[in-house]
Amino acid sequence: MNDQSIEDPIADGKLVELTYRVIDSKTNSVLTQVDFPIGYVHGISEILAPPVTAELEGKLPGDVIEVPIDCNAVFGPRDESLVFTDKIENVPEEYREVGTSVLMEGENGNTKTFLVTRVDETSVTIDGNNPLCGREVVFKLEILTVRDATDEELEHGGPLGADPDISEIVGSDQKVKPVSG
Repeated sequence: MNDQSIEDPIADGKLVELTYRVIDSKTNSVLTQVDFPIGYVHGISEILAPPVTAELEGKLPGDVIEVPIDCNAVFGPRDESLVFTDKIENVPEEYREVGTSVLMEGENGNTKTFLVTRVDETSVTIDGNNPLCGREVVFKLEILTVRDATDEELEHGGPLGADPDISEIVGSDQKVKPVSG
């Protein structure tokens, strides 16, 4: 008996699972690598940049595609007014590590996430630009699964209970707490 789900192309209402890498076009360095499959319902969830999602349409499990992206077109140009440096003594201890996310609130009540990009003996720099601003990158995606989404997955926007077992990565003796966003 032939399993038709193997031949299902990506289309609206399909559950898609994939892994991907984001590669800097100029340096060829891997900026982000997602090895644990992420899942989403095509046409419902917006977890990837729209140009990437558009290129996935019609692809099959096993396909590997490369999608070049001009990040200025997706995230806008880099805005230096979103980069702040302050004396280290003015910055709480928990924000003194490169890579830490900082949720800031403006006078109008709107919030924006900033990333700690530099820490030295005297100062901390945070940046509100998307880390991909100003770069040209290639998304390299491997499609692992394509199938009809269940009613629950359609409502949820992706697979249910798909969180990785972090203890396999950090060790079962480590205490892991969720990151609040």
